[in-house]
Amino acid sequence: MDKQQAIEAATFRRLLEHLDQHKEVQNIELMNLADFCRNCLAKWMMAAAEEQGESLNYDEAREKVYGMPYSEWKEHHQLPATDEQMATFNAKQAAKNK
Repeated sequence: MDKQQAIEAATFRRLLEHLDQHKEVQNIELMNLADFCRNCLAKWMMAAAEEQGESLNYDEAREKVYGMPYSEWKEHHQLPATDEQMATFNAKQAAKNK
């Protein structure tokens, strides 16, 4: 791994650590504010693995991102989205599809 890749890998690990330290930040909030969430990171990780000729399924990728099985994270940390959060999310998705 070259220095740039090492820096990028360390930065990504720090992002995951930061998200882990802020479990109170819900995925719907991330989607509404930044147009990505923890699940997006898992999908990007799967795509990167595939580009490198590696196999990584969605559950494995989410466990790497969440630091635990997704079902466990969801049970302990995920709150139901509010009507307002869903309205914001749906409006953003509709605007993207225009």
